[in-house]
Amino acid sequence: MTTSSPAWGILGTGGIAAAMTRDLQLDGHTVAAVGSRTPESAARFAAAHAIPRSHGSYEELVADPDVDVVYIATPHPQHAPNALLALAAGKHVLVEKPFTMNEREAQQIADAANAAGLVALEAMWTRWLPHMERLQEVLSDGTLGEVRSVVAHHNQRTNPDPAARMLNPALGGGALLDLGIYPVSFAWDVLGAPDKVLALSAPTDTGVDRQTSILLGYPSGAQAALTTELDAAGDNSATIVGTDARVELDATFYAPTSFRVVAPDGHVIETYESRIDGRGMQYQARAVERLIAAGGGEDSRLPLSQSVAIMGTLDTIRERIGLTY
Repeated sequence: MTTSSPAWGILGTGGIAAAMTRDLQLDGHTVAAVGSRTPESAARFAAAHAIPRSHGSYEELVADPDVDVVYIATPHPQHAPNALLALAAGKHVLVEKPFTMNEREAQQIADAANAAGLVALEAMWTRWLPHMERLQEVLSDGTLGEVRSVVAHHNQRTNPDPAARMLNPALGGGALLDLGIYPVSFAWDVLGAPDKVLALSAPTDTGVDRQTSILLGYPSGAQAALTTELDAAGDNSATIVGTDARVELDATFYAPTSFRVVAPDGHVIETYESRIDGRGMQYQARAVERLIAAGGGEDSRLPLSQSVAIMGTLDTIRERIGLTY
């Protein structure tokens, strides 16, 4: 493994893998190899993205001596086994959200990474976007006063094919894990760990959740009201309300966007507008590489321990709505 700029391996060849690869290359990162379940899929992806090597199995990818860190871009149920495979091969990992299917799997990854002295990070790319960095400064400097509530939505109209990933229980389908992870993680980012979890849900014909509404309570008395839905598009905005001001995040709150800090009388204290290159996934790659350069540890914007705990919150929500896989 290299000691300079780490080289990336892409595990999986779907749409999110392509988006991440484009942002990695746009930002000047080295993408050394791609691995798929078949040589043909890997070769097509490598040709499309000018990647030097392709591997016809995940085992071959993680065994590649020129790969330092592996981006896990497979469907949800494969995140844990794929990440553990890479860690066992001595590779750092960036694991697509949701980190795993449940808290138990997330803890397995954390334990394996810690035991091996390797970096493991959840690819919740929102945490490192510039507008979220500025938002954290606003929260820290006390402009909002005491934060009383968070409201966030992630509602999309997705593929209605019952065999497609979003509706397939075998692939971890449903609104909660794929879409709802964003508002749940956002509430964690702003308010920390909830001590109360309430939820209502409506199922699809395939047995996964079609739409879910979540209410999180906190020791301070603050509350988070979150919604997610997979067959109807919403504005996907978010609001943080404090006693002295509020923040209004435009659509789409979890992607590069703008926000306003608004006083109680309605006048705008600050406006922030995102101006970035690419989709914005390169910022999480930078976070991984900083950790590798520092010799490991947890990232302050999304500690590995918090990714594990967030999966615990999702487990509780699934228990409340009767969603099992």
